[in-house]
Amino acid sequence: MVRAALGNKQRIGQGPRRLAKIIPALSVVGASMLNLLPIVSLTGWYPDFGLLALLGWRLLRSDPWPAWWAAPLGLANDLIAGLPVGLSAFLWPACMLILDLLDRRTMWRDYWIEWLLATLLLMASSWVRWRVDVITGAQLEYNAAVPSLLLSIFVFPIAAWLVTMVDRWRLGR
Repeated sequence: MVRAALGNKQRIGQGPRRLAKIIPALSVVGASMLNLLPIVSLTGWYPDFGLLALLGWRLLRSDPWPAWWAAPLGLANDLIAGLPVGLSAFLWPACMLILDLLDRRTMWRDYWIEWLLATLLLMASSWVRWRVDVITGAQLEYNAAVPSLLLSIFVFPIAAWLVTMVDRWRLGR
């Protein structure tokens, strides 16, 4: 007998969870709140969890939200993480627009291309963040941002996997 017939999971009549449309945005804000963990360091070596969640959602599905939602989510990240107000509100929609343009130009993407796209966007975001810090008077070399960047690049697959699990739960699969 087929194993599926032996299982008692009923999938008929099961739809998406309540509030399924806002769960992606809530998960990005929740990931941004990980910056509130009491981690003490001279330089921020931990990744921007909100940006990782945003890129994970956008690379997984383009339909949970329009590109303009990235601006309020970025503003929330700025306020939660203590970044200069408007930095993430500028960078996140720029990342979303770049990914929208790439979606129109590419026929297919696999896992490695998505990781490369996320790496390039994380590098650009890190560089812009460093430039804004230097412009505002911080005395630091770009080398101080490298540990955070490397950790972001290597943590992205885990963030994408977590986003996939949340999406499966959200859609009731």
